[in-house]
Amino acid sequence: MKAYLGRRYRFAASHRLHSDAYDEARNRDVYGKCNNPHGHGHNYTVEVVVSGPVDAKTGMVCDLAELDAFARKNILQAFDHMNLNTLENFAHHVPTTENLCIEVYNIFKGFRGARLERVRVEETNNNSFEYAG
Repeated sequence: MKAYLGRRYRFAASHRLHSDAYDEARNRDVYGKCNNPHGHGHNYTVEVVVSGPVDAKTGMVCDLAELDAFARKNILQAFDHMNLNTLENFAHHVPTTENLCIEVYNIFKGFRGARLERVRVEETNNNSFEYAG
């Protein structure tokens, strides 16, 4: 028997959408106001979905305290109140929320308490991105 667990985490971070492959004019055309040289910020919501058998003793898919500790150490401490452009994770990628979603997924692949199914990142009330590997 397989069950799914979704857990949400929140952090604030800033970024500037800018590609070194483009000149300044093309960056402004492609990214618009998100290419502001001073950047801009978001209050991100990350939802991670894991799965596994329901443990007969605990009745749970995984230990929530372990999942939360993993998220705190590897996601929140890494990204909360950071400028994403300055992080090694984005040294070779534009820190779009699509790329952030992939990075978060790749980090959560390291969680061994359950099988990672997908990651969803909400950037705004209107924009969300999902990645399932």
